[in-house]
Amino acid sequence: MVHTLVGGLAGVVWLVLPGMTINAAVPVPVARQAPGTETATVADAAEEDEKATVDLVLPLVAVGAAAVLAGYGYVRRTRRAKNRTTPGRISTLPSPTAPPLPELDERARALLTEADDWVRTSREELGFATARFATAAVEPSAKVLADAEAELSAAFRMRQQYDDGVPEDETARRHALAGIVGRCQEAGRVLDSEAPAFDRLRGLERSVGEALEIAETRFRELAGRTGTAETTLTELRDRYGPAAIDCVTGYVEHAKDRLVFTTSRLNESRQTADRGESRRAIRHLREAEGAVTQAAEFVTAVDHLATDLSTAANLLPTALTGAEAELAEARVAERAAGGQERPRKPLPPADLHARLAQADLVLAAVREELTGGPYDSLDALRRVVRAVLPVAGGRAGVLAVAASLVAESSLRGADGFVATHRGVVGATARTRLAEAVRLLGAEPADPLAADALAGEARALAERDVRVHGNPVAGAAEHASGLAGAVLGEVLLSEGIPPSFGGPRTRGRHDGDDPS
Repeated sequence: MVHTLVGGLAGVVWLVLPGMTINAAVPVPVARQAPGTETATVADAAEEDEKATVDLVLPLVAVGAAAVLAGYGYVRRTRRAKNRTTPGRISTLPSPTAPPLPELDERARALLTEADDWVRTSREELGFATARFATAAVEPSAKVLADAEAELSAAFRMRQQYDDGVPEDETARRHALAGIVGRCQEAGRVLDSEAPAFDRLRGLERSVGEALEIAETRFRELAGRTGTAETTLTELRDRYGPAAIDCVTGYVEHAKDRLVFTTSRLNESRQTADRGESRRAIRHLREAEGAVTQAAEFVTAVDHLATDLSTAANLLPTALTGAEAELAEARVAERAAGGQERPRKPLPPADLHARLAQADLVLAAVREELTGGPYDSLDALRRVVRAVLPVAGGRAGVLAVAASLVAESSLRGADGFVATHRGVVGATARTRLAEAVRLLGAEPADPLAADALAGEARALAERDVRVHGNPVAGAAEHASGLAGAVLGEVLLSEGIPPSFGGPRTRGRHDGDDPS
């Protein structure tokens, strides 16, 4: 098209140019020729005729060239249109230099894991800042953290869809992976942009002593709670059976491990602060804060499990009654429909009949457990919910409450495990966990799917830990709590603590004294 316009414009210029040279002013009288000049006049006239001929030929040549260029452009456009695989001006064929899809996939997974760590670390350090300052003071940093969490949530949602096979064609999947990478990078960018302001807010260089006091207070509280948690686990095992506490087995030992590490780091922070080595003091403080946060996660998980088991045990008799009422209503509707599908639950008659029979078996087994001694009340409630809710009508009542309880318990357990083992937990487990959070918070919520995904996330995270093991080996490292600190990413691979921020700023407290 451009060739056509340029050629046409050139032709017009050549046609118009001779007319522009004609003088339309008042004629000038011709002077009488001197004798002997007639021959020169004839020659001049011949020269003028030749110029006129050239003036006519050149525009024609320009117009012809424009036509040729236009034809050439048309042929090129036609060939491009035939070779194009999708509508649009840009070809969707991958560039010969584009990395293979598995390589892009691996990069997206790695960035998801890293971005989740940036957000988790920033959230934890923001908690220590909130303990010292008013809510209004930490609000800007909290707002930035919320923006980063939103970007990360969108990236996890895209990853879940990608894992589910959406989209299908390779080009669209490349675009999806690029979108995941972009979201993660944006989350890191906004956290990096806030890191300097957050450092000014905390002011550790000038008031590391105050922050140390807060960390030491938390440490003393956790030391007392850890002893209580050990007693709580013994009581839970006796009341609900060993299977009921499998999800927190070893948590008290892990908490003690983190507290041992916290003790040494608090002491080193206090000593270096007294010597005026502020940057080293800040580094050791950050290490202690990270370890005490994870120790609290372990202890709190035991407390939450005790509460959930007790709530489930109290709710179970009512849930059983509600479940039986739902099954009776389902059978009435099945008979009224004359063997056709129930309007509220589009299940084929054979599937509905089989599910009703299976639900009866589950309820009978749970009732037997209630009278047979110690039982896992959360597991029993989960089985009732999973058996009855799919065939229940719109009036779920107590079953909806029970479903929310078991889903929230699964989510807390999976999230705590990822947080305290994030040095080795990969992107797939974190993606399933994020999707479970989304489903439970959706409108309407889907607690059954959220519970299932949370359980899958926990299983995947535990598998990652088994595969990778503890990244630090050695009896001394385990005795000092260093191995657990690296496993939970209290320390980065460089041996420095992560801080509030993204990829450029999270390791800025390296402890190197400028002096």
